[in-house]
Amino acid sequence: MTDTIGVGTDADWQSLATSVVGAAILAIERASNGTGNWTAVHHLVKRAASSPVDAGRHAGLYYGAPAVLFMLNGTTSDGRDRYAAARQNLTHHVRRLVRERLTAADDRFQHGQPATFAEYDVFYGLVGFGALLLRDLPGSDELGDLLTYVVRLTEPRTDDGQQLPGWWVDHDPDPLLPTPGGHANLGMAHGAAGLLAVLALATRAGRHVDGQTEAIERLCAWFDRWRQETPHGPWWPQWLTRDELRTGRPIQEHPGRPSWCYGTPGIARALQLAAIATKQTVRQVAAEAALARCLSSPQLDRLTEPGICHGLAGLYVTAHRAATDARTPGITMRLPALAERLTRSEPGRSQAGFLTGRTGWSLAMQTVRLSTPSRTRWDTCLLIT
Repeated sequence: MTDTIGVGTDADWQSLATSVVGAAILAIERASNGTGNWTAVHHLVKRAASSPVDAGRHAGLYYGAPAVLFMLNGTTSDGRDRYAAARQNLTHHVRRLVRERLTAADDRFQHGQPATFAEYDVFYGLVGFGALLLRDLPGSDELGDLLTYVVRLTEPRTDDGQQLPGWWVDHDPDPLLPTPGGHANLGMAHGAAGLLAVLALATRAGRHVDGQTEAIERLCAWFDRWRQETPHGPWWPQWLTRDELRTGRPIQEHPGRPSWCYGTPGIARALQLAAIATKQTVRQVAAEAALARCLSSPQLDRLTEPGICHGLAGLYVTAHRAATDARTPGITMRLPALAERLTRSEPGRSQAGFLTGRTGWSLAMQTVRLSTPSRTRWDTCLLIT
């Protein structure tokens, strides 16, 4: 049975991706940096909590109790302990969810079954829980156990005589893009870049479990293996099938959109974070060069949407965080032109939502206008910080 908290009817209000939860996060960011007020925050928080908060096993960072907790914890960025009782209650449920999800994953490992996006990805899986725990519960036992799980997920597995990466899934990346026999995803949202980012961020935060450094190296080697070169800079396939693993050559002939979710920006940021965590200067410089090149590449014209997931807002906040950490000036030099492009892409009022709509664009514009990283660290839900 699904556990619920609160009263109300509209479950969609619990979605970070599409609902009032994202709008509340924007209001919290504005109140925290002085461009908004806490009255507007309280109004949106009340709306977000007016329906039963879903704490069932399918809840994740972008839906249900974890999403609402992520929102509420952002209100403490100025040191004030707002919504303390609700946060404490939700924290109990989130910790329980992590333990249940880890137990289910262990059972899958024991039976030799493949993983699924829902088990590990940033939206609904354990990597997303890892982002939440790293920001808000960095000393928790649950985070340590989750990191051990991610390390295990990077270890190769054998199926039908073929060696596959541990995060291999036997379902399609998208119903419209079939991959018969399954695929290995490389992106930040659903794949290897997300695994690498959470391990690297944990290392930077001082959280370390057995095998963590080796897992980071394993993932970096994977990206080295599948890096493709063009005159406009390197890129990586979105995913790989069994046939591609056998032949050692991707079917994808050209780079995709330079997006946070699947493209070079998310992958390059994960590689930069890994290099910083493991003190590998050469790798860091290479990652920064890859990201800088895609910011001026003709591929940039393929980004026709303003939003976070696969649009200009996600590209800008990823590049801005990378520039903050960079050893080299290439990314910083390209930020003004990217900011101008983002400003011109303003979505209509009817295009709501965090991942693909006006809410995510507006959060990115806060960074443009203030020229400083977020005080609430809302972008931890993207695994870029």
